[in-house]
Amino acid sequence: MNYHTPVLLQESLDLLITKKNGVYFEGTAGFGGHTEGILRVLGKRGKLIATDKDENAFRFCKEHFKSDKRFSIYNTTFSNIDIISKIEFIEKFDGIFVDLGVSSFQLDFAEEGFTFREEAPLDLRMNKKEGITAAEVLNSFSESEIAEILFKYGEEKNSKKIAKKIVNERSKNSFKTTSQLRKIIEELVPKNYLLKTLSRVFQALRIYVNNELEELKTFLDKAVDLLNEKGRIVVITYHSLEDRIVKEKFRYETLKCVCPKEIPICVCGKVQRLKLVNNKPIVPSLQEIQKNKRARSAKLRAAERI
Repeated sequence: MNYHTPVLLQESLDLLITKKNGVYFEGTAGFGGHTEGILRVLGKRGKLIATDKDENAFRFCKEHFKSDKRFSIYNTTFSNIDIISKIEFIEKFDGIFVDLGVSSFQLDFAEEGFTFREEAPLDLRMNKKEGITAAEVLNSFSESEIAEILFKYGEEKNSKKIAKKIVNERSKNSFKTTSQLRKIIEELVPKNYLLKTLSRVFQALRIYVNNELEELKTFLDKAVDLLNEKGRIVVITYHSLEDRIVKEKFRYETLKCVCPKEIPICVCGKVQRLKLVNNKPIVPSLQEIQKNKRARSAKLRAAERI
């Protein structure tokens, strides 16, 4: 069963695999779309280490690729890349890849609690054993805290209005399902803005409960440390918050000096560690978007260790 159509697959493989018998890391294996492509290109002595904190994705990949000795996967977050490298006795990787998208399985299966299109538990956690649910956030956080989450992680202009409605509603009925949250947004937002608002609100809650942006920052810091010379890091993002973090990290690592301009001699000791492989992000072709609408917001950035 195909749970996920890999986005920018050929572009990812072309940029990532520089040594066919190298050692590679995939931070979000999902349901194995990119994994399959990487293993297809790798040589017999190549190795791919993967992680995914979603237990369904982890179990699927472990079973699906169990006969391939070049592959191993861990049920944990990609920000533990340094721990995984120690467990696997790997000093450096020849390539590091991460696709930050939510899988089609998570979006299409209501019981996963990621979709607002069907009745589902208001959960949004990638790992159902860790952290608090989106419902717990809405039922216990203050109005200002909820508004801040919606604005900071969803860039939602009506965050204060939505937060106020949430707090009023929970005094009558506590939040349990996605349809309850959808209903109050439907009452606040005109129909032509509804889908975009729902997407922003659910994105904000998902990012918050999974601590996604902080994990991404931690992962990128460790990933650069763990790249071999000429090894590449390839990242696919799906919204501006993620893309900004990747863009700024890559840009910082390409600088040779971060001293203020008024200082005539460099005293910062900054060392350039990356060079950009693509100056502008690569985006899916019109043909790919027509085949897979979920690819439309994807941006791929790649950099090489020097």
